[in-house]
Amino acid sequence: MSEINKKEKRKKPVVKMGKLEKREARMGYLFVAPWIIGVIAFLLVPLVQSFQFMWYNIRITPQGMKFTPVGTGNFTQIWLEDPEFPQQLVTYVWQTIVEVPVIVVFALLIAMMLNEKIVARGFFRMIFFLPVIIVSGPVMNMLVSEGAATIPALNVQSVVSAFERVLPTTLAQEIGEMFSNMIMILWYSGVQILIFLSSLQKMDTNMYEAAKIDGAGGWECFWKLTLPTVKPMILISSIYTIIFLSGNEQNALINMIESAMFSGTKEKGYGYASAMAWMYAVVISLIALLFFAILGSKKDQYDRQIKKYQRQVKKEEKNKKKIQRRNERYGKTMERKIARGTIRSYDNRGDL
Repeated sequence: MSEINKKEKRKKPVVKMGKLEKREARMGYLFVAPWIIGVIAFLLVPLVQSFQFMWYNIRITPQGMKFTPVGTGNFTQIWLEDPEFPQQLVTYVWQTIVEVPVIVVFALLIAMMLNEKIVARGFFRMIFFLPVIIVSGPVMNMLVSEGAATIPALNVQSVVSAFERVLPTTLAQEIGEMFSNMIMILWYSGVQILIFLSSLQKMDTNMYEAAKIDGAGGWECFWKLTLPTVKPMILISSIYTIIFLSGNEQNALINMIESAMFSGTKEKGYGYASAMAWMYAVVISLIALLFFAILGSKKDQYDRQIKKYQRQVKKEEKNKKKIQRRNERYGKTMERKIARGTIRSYDNRGDL
């Protein structure tokens, strides 16, 4: 039977794509083509060039770019002769670890409120997303210089002194810096609010009604229904926030890399800036992996129960197959013994 099935599978004709499917495939490639071209031209090519540049000391001369191999000299110079970059790198790590949870939690709370049936809900959604459109580079610089990103009535020093009683001084100072720029930090939550809104709007309202009938309150509904549903969006929002904060123009490291790139000194230049950028990229990747390990590796309790049940079912099926194979071997053995005459078979009356 197995050979016949193999022959039948071989004889099955290959289904060719029709004209409509081919046209849809071509249109799909056409729509994806700008993204592919953009990735190759503006991501992969500069990425390879920057990786090559960080091993050279590059100077721009009238004859063109002059490459002088320095090996790991750029990295040594950054860590030994430029103390400002490592300090800013440590500050960035602490700020990101503190600010990302604040932005994500704020975005989730606002999304839950905007998902309720309130008057002028579209207007409030526009207000919370408006900073994403308005607050570009020049506008943000003007607002920060005018003090619009801070809370004037907030005494930051008292907040820092309060946190220093229970936390290390470095972490307390970073939390105080976050409070001083609280308005600017909350401006960064527009896209995250949309991500959470899209997840909340896909939830079935019947689940909440059934939970309330069973006696569940708002807190139980949040922990048992809302949070498990938006859990994947929390990870996505966290990664997006990390990338956004890392590439923001208000980031001091971005300004340092840019100033080093266009520096006219012999020590700095494109190679020096490329080395700084690659170290910065490694730190960003490590922070993203940290949040992924915290938010993405834990499995839900229901998923564990389902997998446990599936393993139990597989184990039972395996035991049934073992018993079936054992009975088949025993039956074949008895048939051989009966055929040889070593034992007599049962007659119709059941006697030997």
